[in-house]
Amino acid sequence: MIRTGEFEAFFGQSPTVVAVSPGRVNLIGEHIDYLDGWVLPVAIDRHLVIEAAATDDGTWEIVPVQAGFGQAVRFGKEGISPRNAKEERWLNYLLGVIAGYRAAGVEVPGFRAVIHADLPAGAGLSASAALETATALVIEALTGHALTVPDRARLCQRAEHDYAGVPCGIMDQLAVGAGKAGHALLVDCRDLTTRPVSLPEDLVLLVTDTGVKHALGDGEYRIRREQCERALFLLGATSFRDLEIGRIEAGRERLGETLFRRARHAVTEIARVHAFVSALESGELAALGRLLHEGHESLRDDYEVSCSELDCLVEAGYAFGADRGHVGTRMTGGGFGGSTISLVRRDDADALRDHLETAFAARFGRKPDAFITSAVDGASAMDA
Repeated sequence: MIRTGEFEAFFGQSPTVVAVSPGRVNLIGEHIDYLDGWVLPVAIDRHLVIEAAATDDGTWEIVPVQAGFGQAVRFGKEGISPRNAKEERWLNYLLGVIAGYRAAGVEVPGFRAVIHADLPAGAGLSASAALETATALVIEALTGHALTVPDRARLCQRAEHDYAGVPCGIMDQLAVGAGKAGHALLVDCRDLTTRPVSLPEDLVLLVTDTGVKHALGDGEYRIRREQCERALFLLGATSFRDLEIGRIEAGRERLGETLFRRARHAVTEIARVHAFVSALESGELAALGRLLHEGHESLRDDYEVSCSELDCLVEAGYAFGADRGHVGTRMTGGGFGGSTISLVRRDDADALRDHLETAFAARFGRKPDAFITSAVDGASAMDA
């Protein structure tokens, strides 16, 4: 996966640096990373890889190979600006990172790069954050200007805001940068502190990609964030982490039904993250399953970011049954498509995967892409 020979095939030379960035799933804590909440992501063993070498003329030449992005592109310094054409929008994640380092005073050299991945784009597994982070690590390797993991995450987040037009939180960039093998990562999205939380060795993660591609820059993600900001204003608060559900319920009439439901999701999801960590640490599998189910229902009904394909997989997971090794299933990522994440006993994972594929195919006439994964370390760069 790390070296494929594609760089040599395209450019007739060897790369000097290889950056490897994992995808991520979020166990619980959805749509609250941009609301000062806590989240519990896991870096997974599906990766995006960039092989790169500096150019002599200061230009950039980027070749995506089986990475789910667009066509090869070549540009100079005048080309470092947001792209609006649909076939070029993927490039904004990379361009925004280049621009971020330049704005910080780093002289970013032109480079040739080949991008390849076994991490599907548009599946809710943070391919965009993986691309941003790998690009950042390439730049740092070529310039010797190294950032801390939190500072790199902030720079990549700004790139997504300013170039891709997605007002995302910090979770994805921090998760792919700070992941730890065998652990989930409890992230405080206000101060960016992290704490590894051990995952049970007898459980694995089953990711099931619906194949419904989501484009968070299309507007719905921004609308949800703006709705939450409006709800906070009406409640006279600055953060949902400082509110309890009673205050949300007391303000229901003032908020109106839509803003009330958005606020209810934020407050209850923050509480679910802490309860989930406690259940993990005490081995309470039934509590984990209940919290995952409640989280999905809240995302479906209060935040309205699920879809029929995601709901089908969640229903099928719980129909499989706890007595057969299923712990819990919910949608993961921004929603509007993408993937579900299931916690399942290791010995029962194949059977659950078959069950989900069969249930999905019976309803939608095609099989989803389901794979068993594990928690891995965060992104890194190395000499080629």
